[in-house]
Amino acid sequence: MQYDHILIRFGEISTKGRNRKRFIDKLKRNIQNKLTDYPQIKIETTRDRIFIVLNGENHEEISARLTKVFGIHSFSLAVKTESDIDAIKAAALFAFTELDYEGKTFKVSARRSDKLFPFDTNQINYQVGSHILTNVDELVVDVHNPMINVRVEVRKEASYITCKDIIGAGGLPVGTSGKSMLMLSGGLDSPVAGYLAMKRGVELEAVHFYSPPYTNERSKQKVVDLSEVLTQFGPDINLHIVPFTEIQEVIQKQVPENYSLISTRRMMLRITDEIRNRRTGLAITTGESLGQVASQTMESMYAINDVTSTPMLRPCISMDKTEIIDIARKIDTYDISIRPYEDCCTIFSPAAPKTRPKREKVEYYESFIDFNELINRAVENTEVVKIGKSTSKSELEELF
Repeated sequence: MQYDHILIRFGEISTKGRNRKRFIDKLKRNIQNKLTDYPQIKIETTRDRIFIVLNGENHEEISARLTKVFGIHSFSLAVKTESDIDAIKAAALFAFTELDYEGKTFKVSARRSDKLFPFDTNQINYQVGSHILTNVDELVVDVHNPMINVRVEVRKEASYITCKDIIGAGGLPVGTSGKSMLMLSGGLDSPVAGYLAMKRGVELEAVHFYSPPYTNERSKQKVVDLSEVLTQFGPDINLHIVPFTEIQEVIQKQVPENYSLISTRRMMLRITDEIRNRRTGLAITTGESLGQVASQTMESMYAINDVTSTPMLRPCISMDKTEIIDIARKIDTYDISIRPYEDCCTIFSPAAPKTRPKREKVEYYESFIDFNELINRAVENTEVVKIGKSTSKSELEELF
């Protein structure tokens, strides 16, 4: 006997009513994409569960990947057996003894969806619990706060026994909430914002502004590496690398220094919005945290956001830096983000930027420049590379 199934439970998907099937189907496709290099597995769905039939594949490796799939509330290694009480007892004993059980308390939690099964849930709990107690020494039953919970699901077609729940990533399956353009700077905040947006079902494309010779190839590599980390939680990501040198130089020459940061952000947002329009995105995602820096005061965001009517997603808006860092460490972007390579957001940062800019003033300063032509040129010359497991080495080499 061996673990031959993984039983996946839904969280928020269970509340979706008539749309539930669409969410489950998307979650199934996302799991399939995550496990393409395990050819022997088979994925089966029901209204309230997804089952992965392992067929001999490595359950530990597959479990590690499933922890990064949004839409999964929890999952468990399971033993499938026929819906016969003796077979259930044998399978439960096997699953239990596969754990580190010495000195621990346990209980049995039965769930019987097959109402024709000759034992009710209390009888199943008693039969299975007694069998484990008889065959395993030094165990104590604790029905209120057990250290091990042996779950028995009795269905018409088969029964499933699990003993350990693994917490999933939660959220909604990536792709169920539409597409958003992530403004990915290379710092700490924007990759965290991308991760949190994906958790709510958002599919991402990333936009990065690159200003050679002021920024070097290593700053670009940071963004490639951050994008690769984000693909661990969803599909491949199209990374749009925008040449921004010309626009930044014009702003530095024509816009007063204390307003240059606001004008720079406005141009970034206009370019991102144009790329979003071409890529049929529905929103723009940023790593802004209210009041964290000069461009993230309420007045600054009002002046910057005025250039677009596109919905803005700001998952980090209420977080302080410590909270953002904690998530960055959790998702393995922290060490990449703190690499000491400047991006275009910092190279021309003014000494005393306006924290309460006036929209009318920045519009006046910009009125002397034909930004439309500059923006169109930047968009047309944008490089696009698909980041993820399907990205070839030659594709990445072309970037540098």
